[in-house]
This record gives sequence, C-alpha cells and structure tokens, in this order.
Amino acid sequence: PPAWRICCGEDFLCAAEGTFINMHVCPTVYQLQQEAPRPKRITCPQEVSASVGLFHGTISRDYADELLAGAEGAYLIRESQRQPGTHTLALRFGHQTLNYRLFYDGKHFVGEKRFESVHDLVTDALITLYIETKAAEYIAKMTTNPIYEHLGYTSLLKDKMVHRLSRGRTEPRRVTFQRDEKISSPLVRRSALKDTPEKQCSYEKIHNFKVHTFRGPHWCEYCANFMWGLIAQGVRCSDCGLNVHKQCSKLVPSDCQPDLRRIKKVFSCDLTTLVKAHNTTRPMVVDMCIREIELRGMKSEGLYRVSGFSEHIEDVRLAFDRDGEKADISASAYADINIIAGALKLYLRDLPIPVITFDLYSKFIQAAKIPNAESRLEAIHENLLQLPPAHYETLRYLMAHLKRVTMFEKDNLMNSENLGIVFGPTLMQPPEQNALTTLNDMRQQKLVVQLIIEHEDVLF
Repeated sequence: PPAWRICCGEDFLCAAEGTFINMHVCPTVYQLQQEAPRPKRITCPQEVSASVGLFHGTISRDYADELLAGAEGAYLIRESQRQPGTHTLALRFGHQTLNYRLFYDGKHFVGEKRFESVHDLVTDALITLYIETKAAEYIAKMTTNPIYEHLGYTSLLKDKMVHRLSRGRTEPRRVTFQRDEKISSPLVRRSALKDTPEKQCSYEKIHNFKVHTFRGPHWCEYCANFMWGLIAQGVRCSDCGLNVHKQCSKLVPSDCQPDLRRIKKVFSCDLTTLVKAHNTTRPMVVDMCIREIELRGMKSEGLYRVSGFSEHIEDVRLAFDRDGEKADISASAYADINIIAGALKLYLRDLPIPVITFDLYSKFIQAAKIPNAESRLEAIHENLLQLPPAHYETLRYLMAHLKRVTMFEKDNLMNSENLGIVFGPTLMQPPEQNALTTLNDMRQQKLVVQLIIEHEDVLF
C-alpha cells in the first residue's frame, strides 16, 4: 500500500518506551493524545484516481477550505494549482485549514516518519498538533528534570550487569595503557615520548539510536514523560535497548552497555560494541586467532600473505557468529593455518569502523609523509593516543603479535614491510571509499603499519 509524509518543516517530537515508569507520572500528555481530533476524510463524487490514490482533482484553497469548514480533523487531497502534478494535503485543525505538500516515491513517502496510508499520516499529525498546541510549555521543560540517573537506564543497567556477569562490580571497566620505559631506543630519550602520561580510559560508547515505532503506551527512560504519536514515536538504542524521546537522545550520556541478546553477530560488529557486550578488552576473534597462529603457524611460509580457501574462511566466520568464544578453530577443525590467518584479516577488514578509525586516517597518512624519522614516529605516537580504547588495545595486541611474526622471518619470509603491505589496507581505510584515494595512499598505509610493528615496544 502507498505510504505518506508531510513536508512542512515539521519536527515531530518523538517518544520511547519506559515500561518501568508509572503511567500516572505524566497523565497530561497521555490524556491529550486520547483527546486529539480524529481524522475525517472528505470524499467527493468525482474524485480522480492517481498513483497516490483518490483525490479531489485541481481545486482551489478556498474551495478546499469550504469543504473542510466546521469539521475539526477533516482532510482531503487535492492537486496543487501552483505546481500541477503535485498533491497537497488539506487538513482542518484549530479552526483553520492547513496545507501540506505530499511526496510519493512509489512505495513510501520519504521522511523520518513513513506512513502506510494517508489516514495514518493524518492521525499522527493531529495528535502532534493537538499536543504541541495544548502543552507547548510543558513539552519545552520535559528534559529539565530527568529521572535518568535515579530511576532510568542507569539503575536498570546496573541490575542487568550484576545478573549477567554475576559480579558485584557496576562501575565501567577501566583499562590502563602504559608504555614500557625500559626499552632501549633513541625515542625513549625524547621527552615527547618519554614523558607522555599513561593512557587511562574507560570503554565509553555512545548509544546507537534508531527511530522506532512502539506498540501501546510508552514512556521515555530519560525524562519519564509519555511519548505520543501513532508511529516512530521515539528512538531505541539497537545495542542496549534504551528507549527515549528523540530530543532526549541528545542529552543521554555515552554509557551504552550493549546487551549480548541484541548483538546478532561477531563479524562486522562495531569493535567497542563487541568488547563491551562481552566485557573484554579486545575482540575474542583477535585473541583466539592470534593464540592459534602463535601455537602452530609462526614458521608457516608466507603467513598472512598466502590465502586460505575462501569457503573455509567463511566457515570460520560463521562459527564465530554462531558460537562466539566457543568456536572451534583448532588444528583438528582447520589444519591449514592460513585459514585462521585469513579469518583474522577478514574480521579486521569487515569492521564498520576500521581499527585505525576514519577520523584519524588522514592524520596517520600525513604522519607517514613527515621526512624526519623521529618526528614521524612522534606524530604516529600522538595519533595512536587518540584512538578509542578498544581500538588502541586491539592494535597494540596485534602489533605485538606481528612483531613476533617478524622474529621468524627466516622461516615465514614475512618482515615488517611485507606485513605492512598486507595489513595497511586492512587496518586503515579512507572515510570515503574512493579507489583513487586508496591507491594513492597505499605507500603511506604500508609505512604506517610497518613503523608501528618495528617500534611497537616504544609506541605503545
């Protein structure tokens, strides 16, 4: 069926679920939704059929106003006189006729709210108009006294974490990154590196809010107010399930604690989301693959350069997505170590945000272009410190592993430059997927990874 939206510069206030909130916390807005005018379609004996459905043909605004007069919530669709071929929704509200242009894309009217029928669109519009008219001042003050820290997500999160992890700790996991100051390297003598304070970071994560349609009455978990509307009343975090008003989502702190039940897969999952969901410092895929490779593959010729069978690598991916840390990647399951190495590269390559994040990509590329060797390393070091904690720890662990791989170069023929060629495009991807940019930056990508491998003891 066709679906619709109004294009009139509107910004419907959204709503979200908070089932733990008593319904009487905010009876006013809830009652107003019940009192809102109901849509009444004004029909015409000579209606015209078109892709948008039946409408009143080309009639003037004044005539549309006459047809709708005296019936609050009445509506009709007419062809625009000013722009032939376009359609206008005429809606009676507040003793006046409001006119909105409609846009149709063949299936849905494009917009934040996508309606399956004009009737649904008008129902939602009348609710919004009525509430905004009757409770404008109240709506403006909704976020001034949030219950988030007292009754909302924070308290529920603590209970969920204690139950899920069977631990008494409710504070966010903190990870300390500290460089080894005893490494004998020229860089250690330079204050720019030597005096850098240890990196202490919490694994903070922003909420992944998406517009959501809630069934039945719901309340915001940030401000405890009722969320009104027929569809798309608010936003829900797809990682932890937090439900809030759209305007409240801008005020919620970055304290998302992903729920394992909502994490559908391991591969292609955001790095920070995965480690927080599993309460680890690094993704299990990285730990398990590196452990298996170091157990039986360090002397394998062309390690990471030679590809394993793609169908077997896909089997490993499916095993991780299905079984998580219980996935069997032992020699009895996959005798060819190149399959495990290929799975690790696939995991890193498929991250929605690369290990070296999009926003730091250009800084690393520019650092690689610095001619002075020590200044170049200092710039790389500064960039590393700006990585999100989960990305930093993953890269640190991977680089330490690749450094150990180079110690077996006599057998595996893989030095830091070869590994840089392999992992450069895997760990670093330009924000805009432009083939020309990628081609032009390949040398710098390789050099960045090569230098981090060679100096990982100092840079981390």
